[in-house]
Amino acid sequence: MSNLTGYWRITWMEEWDQDFVDLIQSGHFQFDEDGLGFFMFGAVEGQLDYRLSDDGRRVDFSWSGNDDGNIKSGRGWFELTASGTAKGRFFIHCGDESAVELEFQK
Repeated sequence: MSNLTGYWRITWMEEWDQDFVDLIQSGHFQFDEDGLGFFMFGAVEGQLDYRLSDDGRRVDFSWSGNDDGNIKSGRGWFELTASGTAKGRFFIHCGDESAVELEFQK
């Protein structure tokens, strides 16, 4: 999982501008080696439970957390590239969804 684990900066979201994405701190996803992780953008944050595909090119995840203090959950996925970027979708259960682009930072 070394090509996934680490800090991924959110560089673009379809539904929210970058000022919102970076509202509290730089919007990001953190994937740890144990299949867990964390994300934060705007006032949305959550814990991740993810699975990497056998070929290492796609990650699917579920999440639970909050949006401005309100309990939320959802799911999403990313397609990974060899150049250290990823594109996918982020879903809030019974709520918003957005295309997302990431860049690997460390």
